[in-house]
Amino acid sequence: MARINQSNLGKTPFQKLLGHNTKVMEDWSRLADTLEQDGLLSSKLKEQVRRTLAQKNGCEYCKAKGKPESDKFDEKTSVAVGFTEVYLNYPKGMVPDFAFEILKEYFSENEISELCAFISFTTAQQYFGALMKLEASVS
Repeated sequence: MARINQSNLGKTPFQKLLGHNTKVMEDWSRLADTLEQDGLLSSKLKEQVRRTLAQKNGCEYCKAKGKPESDKFDEKTSVAVGFTEVYLNYPKGMVPDFAFEILKEYFSENEISELCAFISFTTAQQYFGALMKLEASVS
């Protein structure tokens, strides 16, 4: 059970926890929508990164959406997921330079910026879910 009751605002259990402050929920959801859709990086690549993050960020709701699907990885997705694993295994913000050097072999600086923004924002979402003890939906 979540630590607080869900509000009446929002479409998902996550949004309903944020819905106690309408502006926060709306702005948060808008940024989530922007980052999750196809941009310089595909939404499919970002979904595999999200699934990778979910396994270690402590949000049961996020984990329930599935583990990374390595059979769906192309080369860029493999590199992005590998970078995400490095991110998860180093103290926050201390990703070593070698990881960025590898990224630069496969991604433009614009793509690297988008990937790091996505990783950072998704981590914040998953930490919020973990902090609130948001559980997986029971079907």
